[in-house]
Amino acid sequence: MIAVVDYGVGNLFSLCCSLERIGADAKVTSNPDEIRSAEKIILPGVGAFADAAKKLRDSGLDKVILEQAAAGKEIMGICLGMQLLFEKSYEFGEHTGLGLLKGSVIPMDGTIPAELKIPHIGWNALHFTKDSKLLKYIKAGDCVYFVHSFYVDPGAESVVATAEYGKFVTAAVQCGNVMGCQFHPEKSGEVGLNILRAFCEKEEAI
Repeated sequence: MIAVVDYGVGNLFSLCCSLERIGADAKVTSNPDEIRSAEKIILPGVGAFADAAKKLRDSGLDKVILEQAAAGKEIMGICLGMQLLFEKSYEFGEHTGLGLLKGSVIPMDGTIPAELKIPHIGWNALHFTKDSKLLKYIKAGDCVYFVHSFYVDPGAESVVATAEYGKFVTAAVQCGNVMGCQFHPEKSGEVGLNILRAFCEKEEAI
């Protein structure tokens, strides 16, 4: 079972529909025991970093995610959920994340050309920078759908794919069993389904 963490800051319908479409056994849950018993974990999220981080901590689910990551369970963050995997965010102040990945979330405002609109909304091609499980079934140049005003510093060591929006911004990350997408795979057509498929597939026994 894939646990989709419900901590009150995400519209989960599209994601669940996409997981159902690829045949994944997924369950939306805020139950710590169900998350612990899951084979993999997806951390979604939309909205403000500080609010989401507070809700994770108030629910105690931050500790469950950290515990499961330390145990080697695969975890995938999507959009704000990916940003929460990092050490901190500078979204309207400075806020602490889960710290599973090294790096910071920074504003697009002031870092991309002034003529480009913020939030960044739309389809952009992926540029691969490192090998990653998430990229297994797609190719460089495939397009995915973004909606964001903040992004992970592209110098972070976990960056595996970028997209160009006036400059290269982080699109996907992975470090060991922790990975994520800034874009929305559930809104990215067949390319997005293939990313979810790669994450959800069971590892072959050696």
